[in-house]
Amino acid sequence: MYILLSILGAIVAIFIILMIAAPKKYHLNRSIVINRALPDVFKYIKYVKNQDEWSPWKKKDPDMKQTFTGDDGTVGFVSHWEGNKDVGTGEQEIISIEENKRLETELRFFKPWKSQSDAYIEVDEAEGGTRVTWGFAGVNKVPFNVIMMFMNMDKAVGKDFEEGLGDLKRILES
Repeated sequence: MYILLSILGAIVAIFIILMIAAPKKYHLNRSIVINRALPDVFKYIKYVKNQDEWSPWKKKDPDMKQTFTGDDGTVGFVSHWEGNKDVGTGEQEIISIEENKRLETELRFFKPWKSQSDAYIEVDEAEGGTRVTWGFAGVNKVPFNVIMMFMNMDKAVGKDFEEGLGDLKRILES
């Protein structure tokens, strides 16, 4: 019995140490240069509905149900989705627009788990056109932060961002 309690105590102690040591914040982004004038690029990306044309998640569930509230391209616009296991259920709300500079949205996921992230798309002048940076940041709550130690979010989500930006480039340069 003593050995079993010692092993159980060691497991609990390791998990507590991991909860304390595991990163609680995350930030991920990717960039691409699009051969198009900055105002044209921003005019397109500030409309959340346009993401249906280049979002990698729309490809993962082309039949997802979507509803919209408010005027797209303005603060307060909300896109709500209900999809398959690959995209889950959630909503995206425009919380800030800095014209020809930055679009900020809040991502709220409800299924398969609850979480919230701050997402953004930034544009700036670059040689050959406009650099578009797409990213998001947030906080991993305990004990989810321990799970994230064993999952490479940068590799998993970064690949999706790269795919989406590639499609955005193709659309805006055609």
